[in-house]
This record gives sequence, structure tokens and C-alpha cells, in this order.
Amino acid sequence: MNRIALCALVLAGAARADEGMWTFDNFPAKKVAAKYKFAPDAAWLEEARLATVRLAGGCSGSFVSPDGLVMTNHHCAHSCIEQLSTKEKDFVAQGFYAPRADDEVKCPEIELNQLIQIADVTSQVQGATRGLKPGKEFNDRRKAAMAGIEKECSAGNDKLRCNVVELYHGGQYSLYKYKRFQDVRLVFAPEFAIAFFGGDPDNFNFPRYDLDVSFIRAYEDGRPAHTEHFFKWSPSGAKDGDLTFVTGSPGRTDRALTMRQLQDDRDVVLPDRLAELAQWRGALTVFTQESPEHDRIAEGDLFFVENNVKRYTGYFESLTTPTLWDKLADRERTLRARVAGRSSLRKKYASAWDDVARAVDAFRAHRKEFSYVELNGDARPPSAFNSPLISLARMLVRGTDELQKPNEQRLKEFSDSRLPELKQKLFSRAPIYPEFEQFRLAYMLTKMREQLGADHPVVKKVFGKRSPQEIAHELVKSRLYDVKVREQLWQGGRDAVQASDDPAIEFERLIDPDARAIRKWHDDEIEPLETSGAERIAAARFEIEGKSSYPDATFTPRISYGAVRGWEENGRRVEPFTNFSGAFDRATGRDPFKLPESWIAANQNHQVEPATPFDFVTDNDIIGGNSGSPVFDKSRQVVGLIFDGNIHSLGGDYGFDETVNRAVAVDSAALVEALDHIYGARRVVAELKGSGAAAAATGQ
Repeated sequence: MNRIALCALVLAGAARADEGMWTFDNFPAKKVAAKYKFAPDAAWLEEARLATVRLAGGCSGSFVSPDGLVMTNHHCAHSCIEQLSTKEKDFVAQGFYAPRADDEVKCPEIELNQLIQIADVTSQVQGATRGLKPGKEFNDRRKAAMAGIEKECSAGNDKLRCNVVELYHGGQYSLYKYKRFQDVRLVFAPEFAIAFFGGDPDNFNFPRYDLDVSFIRAYEDGRPAHTEHFFKWSPSGAKDGDLTFVTGSPGRTDRALTMRQLQDDRDVVLPDRLAELAQWRGALTVFTQESPEHDRIAEGDLFFVENNVKRYTGYFESLTTPTLWDKLADRERTLRARVAGRSSLRKKYASAWDDVARAVDAFRAHRKEFSYVELNGDARPPSAFNSPLISLARMLVRGTDELQKPNEQRLKEFSDSRLPELKQKLFSRAPIYPEFEQFRLAYMLTKMREQLGADHPVVKKVFGKRSPQEIAHELVKSRLYDVKVREQLWQGGRDAVQASDDPAIEFERLIDPDARAIRKWHDDEIEPLETSGAERIAAARFEIEGKSSYPDATFTPRISYGAVRGWEENGRRVEPFTNFSGAFDRATGRDPFKLPESWIAANQNHQVEPATPFDFVTDNDIIGGNSGSPVFDKSRQVVGLIFDGNIHSLGGDYGFDETVNRAVAVDSAALVEALDHIYGARRVVAELKGSGAAAAATGQ
């Protein structure tokens, strides 16, 4: 079998499979009932939705007590754990536990979103562009309509977050109204060594032995948030064959892209991204090995990069698998033939695929320029300015300028609905390390010159006669490390920012006109073609097939169903569960198979039950962004915590094969066993088991 599964159920087989990341307002309850003899009703789905939260940075979580306790992954809260750490007290390495409520510490940048309402606004958004050809006016009207809907929804209330979501690639638009929590505090996190036991060798594999969990708490008005909607804890956990549900916010899938878009991914985007990530991984590895302090401040970035190398390798291998490629091509041919065969459909939709192809071809010529000039402050390569410091400078330079415009005319990241999240990042007290900033800025500037060429106008403007190292050395002299400086500049508005002589601000002012120019080109010429084409392809599919399928993932709340199930690989049965005993057997005392001292001591002192289930797999359909999602049964009781997929799941961006695609979760029994008998976190255990209010109040 190919290392990445052949996604054989993309078409007709999908009706049989436990496939789909379904929206809560279009869940296939009848399909679930036919297979599992249980049909979630509207009230059941609403409770599951309200008990689920999204971490704005790209993960999922769930309320697991009435007092705002949220369960998510260690790697989802890693930024908080790292930001709260110091050279003297490294919570990443040592773990964290707040024995009393007063010991819970605020995370600098975590925002939680609870989806409280969904409304269909397709007619309002598409009505704003009706009759227009793809172009600047089309995109301006579309974005203005979306921004207006969002502003009316939130009505200036920063505790609400309203987003117009494109589903089916623009075939449907839904207004998602969230309750926003920005006071989020760390309650518990184990040591990194057990949260990522097995390291990169075990990543995206199974068997696994990871306690990839963190508990955080949502606060309102300085007190733990009270919620009536939360998942209770299962007293028995999951068994082989049990029906399971997963809720969360899967980040992105590309199962409905056109073949021209997929070809561009396969031939250009993915190979380039893999090369960039591999080079950045090598540079980061050298930096982390220079000193223990460098390792502490950069190991999170290295973890992220190593994870993405495997992930993008999986994407690439899935698209180079002939079986999947042929099925995707056949799916498109079939739809286009049905459109061409009916004159009413042909007139409206036949040109849509050509429009998307034109957009792909036009963007390809400027893709690197867009990446290395406009993607300023992006968290991953390719980006010439992969730097928190420069990201802050952009927020100030571009943000204070955009706020001079009406909400409907701003760049979308500066719309009223997104300002609370932007301000949280802008005024975050998370530490920024000058030595790490200088390293990555010098690296990314070197790559910018390499990729765009020394004669590119922007490169010549940025570099002049200086080297990447000299530019980076000047930039890290910025005063933006100080939150008070950032606050003063923001409050002073555009005039204060334009008058600033801060090196990072000056640098951003230098490059912003060029960045805005290529962004405007993209937004006026490329995006309208892609959006209009995708809308019409979706409309054609709706007319022919109806809305019996699920939309591609968009980092918005979804629900999937499946079952605890192992799989067959190379003639070998992969069982669905591991246990504590297996973790102790797998330990070598050497990284990445080195257990924390807390675990070794607990085992030696017979404090833990070796037969306790540790991790398990299900055939629920998940993707990146589902990290931190709860796994629960038909009684809405937690039986596990999603933290990964197996190696075959990496092809899930483009298709799903229920025979081998598996989601990997920490067992609920492992969580309680470790919390109680290894960490002595009895306050958390009591809260999970139902005495939450008393435990949170007394700090016991």
C-alpha cells in the first residue's frame, strides 16, 4: 500500500463512509441512524455546538465543566505555556498546575469562540454582486456586503465575534455569531516530553503514547465563566466499535477544488513549500542547538515546522497517487458534462472552470512576489518578514491607516469584527526575544533576495548596500518590545505612527506601498475570478445534486461521526488502543522516547494502573484545526481528545478513505489516571467528574 492512502471513497463510496465535516445546520442524522441506530436531533446538536469552542489561533477545544474549564491539546496551548515561561521557570519542560483558582495565570494571546448562532446570508452577499463581471467592483461590493453584515451583527459589542463564512467555495454564505472570550487562563499542562512523547518519529503514526492535553479556563468579568453547555465525563470510556462524534473547527480541506487548482498545488505550490520548510527546519535546528536558551525559545517553532514537513509531504503524495487523481478528474468531468448537456446550465456555469484556471495561471507568475512582499509577519515560510516584531509594526502602520476608512472599505483583517483579536495580539505581553528575531529576520531576508533576485525593485529598496544581517541588526533595535510604546502609537493614530522613528515602523512604512500594490492586484483581479468561478461551480452542483454533501473545511465549527476502529496495513492488524504499559515499554530514556521523571516515579511506586487505556483511533473525518477536539459518545460524554491523525489521514486534505484514515485521540481514562495519580491535580479531576463548582470555588 502507498504510504498515503488511496482515497478510494471520494465519489460513490462516500455514501457508505463515515465521511464528512458537517455543518451543524446540515447534519446527516438519517445516515447516522441507518448505520448506527442513533439519530441526533436538533436539541442534541445544539448542545454539542454550544459545548464546543474554537481557539482563534487554529485549534479546537470544549467546555468540560459548568465553570468555564476548557480541554484542548498541549500543542494548542503551547504558545501560552511558552509565553508564561522564563529562563528560570520553563513550564514547557516542567509542566504547569494551578492547585488553587487564584493560581490560574492569564494567557497573553488565546481567544476562545463559542458559536451561538448560524444564519444563511447567501442572498444578501450574492445579491450585492448580481449581474457584475468578475473584477474590482465585484470584489468591492462582495466584501462591503460581508463587512456590513458582520458589523450589524456584533453592533459594537467586543464580546461578540461575527464572521460571514464562505461555504462550498462561495456557493453559500453563512453568518456565524460567536461569543468571544479573551480572558483565558492556564490551569494545567503536563511536561512537553509526555505531551509529544515519540517526537517526530511517532508524529502522524500509531501506536501512540501521548498525553497531549492542556486545561485552560474562560473568564468573564474577572470570574470563571459559567456555562450550562458542557460535555460531561464518561465513566467507562470508549470501546472497540463504539459510535463516536467529534466537534471542532477543522482548518481547511481542498476536496472541492478544480483540477486546475489541484494541478497547481501538485506541480508548484507543494514542492515549493516543502523545499522552503526543509531549509527553514535545518536553520532552526542549528539555532536550537547553539544553547539551552535558544532551544527553549525556538523549540515551538521547530515543532511546528517538523509537523508541517510531514503534513505537506502527505498532501503531495496524495495528489501524486494515480487512483485518487483519476477519481478527482472523473468527478469534475462528470459534473462538467452534465452542465454542458443542459442549455440552461451551460449558459450560466460552463465558463466557471475557465475563470478559475485563468486566475490560477495569472497568480502563478506573481506568487513568490506576493509571498515575499505582502505576507509580512506570516507565521511560516515563505514570508520575508517571519517576525513578531515586524508583524506588530504592520498592525500599527497599516491598522492606523485602515481605520481612517469606513468599515466596508477596509482590508478585511482590519474590519470592526476583527479588531478585538487584532488588539489582543498588538497589546500582548508575550515576550519577544531579540536574538531569535535577528536570526529569523536575517534568514528570511536572505531567502527574499534569493527568491526575488537582487535586481527586484523591492529587494533593491529594502537592501540598498546592506546585508541581511545588517538590516536585521538594525530592526531588532526597535522599541516595539514595550507594550506601552505600542499602546501610545495606536492611540496616537496614523499621525503618530507616520512620525515615529522606530526602526521596525520605518521599515514597514518603506515596504508597505509595494505590499499594498500587489495585494490590490490580487484582490482586484485574482480573487474575483476565483470567487465568481467557485460560486458558479457550487451553484451548478447544487442544481444537479442538491446540498446532500458537506462543504470543504473553513476553520469553522463542524461535527463528524464515526467509530472506534483499527485497520489493516500490509497484512497486519493495527489495534485501536494502546495502554500505559506500552508507554513504559517504549521508553528508552533518550529523547524523543524519554519519559518525564514524574512518570518514571509513578511507575516505580506503582501509582498508576499499567492496563489503563492511553491513546486510541477512530474513523472520524478530521483535519488540521481539529487538534483539541473532544471525542464523545451519543450521550455527549467525553471519551477522548483528538490530537493527531495517522499517516494515511494526511491525504485527507483532498479525499477520505474510511478503510485506513484514522483520527488519533488521548483516552479519557488516561487523562484522569494521569491527572490523579501522577500529577495530583485532584481539583481538575473533581471538576471533570462533576463536583466542578465546589472545586473551583474552594481551590481544592
